[in-house]
Amino acid sequence: MQNKGYQADWLYELKQKNNIVSIISKYIHLERKGGRYWACCPFHHEKTPSFSVSEDEGIFYCFGCKESGDVISFVQKYESCDFTQAISLLAKNANMQLPEFKGDNKAVEKKQLKERVLKILDMTYKFYQENLYSPDAKLAQDYIKSRGFTKRELEDFKIGYSSNSYALVEYLRRQGFTYKEMLDAGVVNKGTKVQDGEGEKEYYYDVMSKRLVFPIFNAFNECVGFSARVLVKTDMAKYKNTCETIVFQKGRVVFGINLVKAMKQQGLLDKIVIVEGQIDVIAMHRAGFKSTVACMGTALTKENAKELKKLSSNVVLCFDGDEAGILATIKSIIILKEEGFNVRVASMPEKRDPDEIIRELGVDAMQNIINEALPITDFLLANEMKKFDLSKTDEKGKFTKAAVEIISRLGSSSEEEVYLEKLCDITSIPIDILRRDLAQLTSGEAKKKQEKVVENVLITRENGNIRAIRFILGSLIFKKSFVDKNIDYKKLLPRQAEIIDVALKGIPISSYYDYFDVDEMPILKDCLGIDFSEYENADKRYFDECVWLIASQQLTNKQTELAEKFKLSQDRDERKNIAEKLNKISKTLREKNLEDFYVR
Repeated sequence: MQNKGYQADWLYELKQKNNIVSIISKYIHLERKGGRYWACCPFHHEKTPSFSVSEDEGIFYCFGCKESGDVISFVQKYESCDFTQAISLLAKNANMQLPEFKGDNKAVEKKQLKERVLKILDMTYKFYQENLYSPDAKLAQDYIKSRGFTKRELEDFKIGYSSNSYALVEYLRRQGFTYKEMLDAGVVNKGTKVQDGEGEKEYYYDVMSKRLVFPIFNAFNECVGFSARVLVKTDMAKYKNTCETIVFQKGRVVFGINLVKAMKQQGLLDKIVIVEGQIDVIAMHRAGFKSTVACMGTALTKENAKELKKLSSNVVLCFDGDEAGILATIKSIIILKEEGFNVRVASMPEKRDPDEIIRELGVDAMQNIINEALPITDFLLANEMKKFDLSKTDEKGKFTKAAVEIISRLGSSSEEEVYLEKLCDITSIPIDILRRDLAQLTSGEAKKKQEKVVENVLITRENGNIRAIRFILGSLIFKKSFVDKNIDYKKLLPRQAEIIDVALKGIPISSYYDYFDVDEMPILKDCLGIDFSEYENADKRYFDECVWLIASQQLTNKQTELAEKFKLSQDRDERKNIAEKLNKISKTLREKNLEDFYVR
């Protein structure tokens, strides 16, 4: 059993008091069909529901992406939190006392380190906040006034200031933190300097020294890191982010996600606006666009998209109107579409960002830009048009080719027709010719897909016994009455011996997620999500056929191995012994005798 730091009995009670259907229904809409509840999976894009929840067994399973788990792992995956955080949320929901964590030494150390790091970060952002109002912070105060920040934004975003290199280090030392702990939290760096007559000496300094500091919060309102802006001309980068730590991974962080999550909880969220930087987020919030967020750097990642999908499927990309912003928009579109978002793109004036538009042109101008945000295909076509002079024949041809490729990605004949008509109007190329170009392009793509299907069929044939293994293990796990108790299943399926041991104990289905790291065991994950109705005859006869399929495979492999030994052997007695074994296997295969696999 995995050592998760909590007693199995307590975890089982926690799950019993947190009905999985009730908990998941707080996040997504479930519909009952037959003995299960169904929804479109929250963990991947799909149009037809394949995400199922079994109330009786206390587990969920997606037949599309194979995501599965109990109520604890659902909260972990959906809230992007660790096991302990999920346990804490569920314990609070059930009014249960959280017991002392008793994991192995490594797990305890990791938990303690994370708690210590979060405590340092919490005290650090509050220290920076206080600094902002000190006489030493005039540079920061002047910058804030120039940007028009109000006290409300300063409080909402907990903006602070680091006035020098050493004040934070001394403050944290007084609070009882070690230099190592500060390094682990990413708030200090270590340097060396030469002192006269004493050689090199180590010293520690504030990473964000003399910068305006923006704390970065996760969806649980925990400070996990910082981004800081330099306020004077320098050769250094304008922005600096916290280094990677146990709680901060840049590709997973979304600035402002805690505020957007609060909007969702209040039922006020209809879409998320994504901009490039922290200043733009704050400016947008001040102007009333409170569902605005930014990723760390201009690059939106797949992890960012998964975080945002939990809050809304509707996104408006509002990156800067320069070349870098357009490139970032196109990259983001690809990621967001893969995750199933409804994406629109706000056409920003060249070399302008949201903060500048709001300050120079007003809130209404920004509102119009968002209201007139283009569907993806319109944006991509408009962007391609900027690259070519359509008055020149060769450039018109290049644009048309690029445009047809964009239209081919729509995957809908009716949508394709609408955009082909638009393209016809733009280029004056007859629509029949455009249709022919599109047909040639899509036929080539179809051929590639067909080759992939053939490849997958071959792979499936090579692994034909996996279905039988899944049915046998699933029947053991779900304690089906037709399971033959005479069979030694660990001998039949030696690779799955650990799973079989647990299955024979008859534990509750949801407890498998306590015993095993199911995400790392694809065969067990499939077995826990097995739908017996998918098997035409899920009965004793079919079960026995599956058992024989695996048993005969073992016997045939043994037969091949012995036959090879027989050919290589020069010893008469050995050859005789091998021949006897081969005869016995042949007879066993003819008679479909399972005696070799019986419990001894």
